[in-house]
Amino acid sequence: MEKVLVIIDIQNDITKNYKEIIGNINKAIDWAVNNGIHVVYIRHENLSDGTRTFKPNTQGAELVSDLKIVSKNIFTKFKGNALSSEEFADFVNKNGISDFYITGADAIACVKSTCYNLVKANYNVNVLSDCITSYDKRKIDEMLQYYESKGCKITNLNELL
Repeated sequence: MEKVLVIIDIQNDITKNYKEIIGNINKAIDWAVNNGIHVVYIRHENLSDGTRTFKPNTQGAELVSDLKIVSKNIFTKFKGNALSSEEFADFVNKNGISDFYITGADAIACVKSTCYNLVKANYNVNVLSDCITSYDKRKIDEMLQYYESKGCKITNLNELL
């Protein structure tokens, strides 16, 4: 039963709110490294014309500088669902991963879509409630209820450590 910690879209364009969870995400990364768990970084790139955020080859699309990078597993997606990245889907299959620990942004968009699609594909999904954020933080509790209703397990850093 292989496990993976997934860090979704912690990029310069995401949201100023990431500063509140970056310490927790870095602790989760240490936990994964110490327990032999894969660490994967998912980046979003926006290909639509006229977009102002996540433009390929801009600083806004780069991972934030205060995020610990401990692996070369950095995959780019162009849709909300991380599994839409073929490289990520291949990584999951090749490594026989069954358990996912989800961190990142945005709780109402890419995190939501990734969780929903992972559960639909019969994976075990754990959302680290103190390692996710959103443009609209008032929506986070509602999102946690949504994830749970779809079959995700809601946990937090202390329960892991």
